[in-house]
Amino acid sequence: MPNLIAKSALFGRAPLTLSGTTLAEAQVGTLTSVAVFPGKLTKVKKTLGGFPAPNTVAGNLIWTGPEQVFVLGPVPDLTGLAAVTDQSGGWAALRLSGPMAADALMRLYPLDLRAAHFPKDTCARAPLGHMQSILIAEEAGFLILIFRSMARTAWHEIETALHALTARTAAI
Repeated sequence: MPNLIAKSALFGRAPLTLSGTTLAEAQVGTLTSVAVFPGKLTKVKKTLGGFPAPNTVAGNLIWTGPEQVFVLGPVPDLTGLAAVTDQSGGWAALRLSGPMAADALMRLYPLDLRAAHFPKDTCARAPLGHMQSILIAEEAGFLILIFRSMARTAWHEIETALHALTARTAAI
């Protein structure tokens, strides 16, 4: 029987740094979708210790839709309260941090990602070009959750935007 080795979606891809801005694969661990059953939100909030407001992150809870969250890490027993689905193998995570992070992503997202408009712990389900993603503002940049099958394409798009910004600033 063959010995299978689990590899990340961006296995072998080294972090890329241009003009002080770094693109790297992020390891987020277990990622679980929790979709609350009708009328059970109060009990789910109590069990999870809260629930994020729309387009926000609260601790390890990422808002992904009405009465729906992604949970990073372990999930308490929500039997009878919500549909709980492990999403760990279907998503990849990229982290973009540094001074050009927002400018690079604004070339790809239809959002104003400047800190005044998209502060830390803000999130959005939004298209990165033609790919669906979940974008999360962090202290020094952004965490991007993308379907595993699109991880290398997302990397390429972000890398291209970084190269364009770097060339533009070098020409000024």
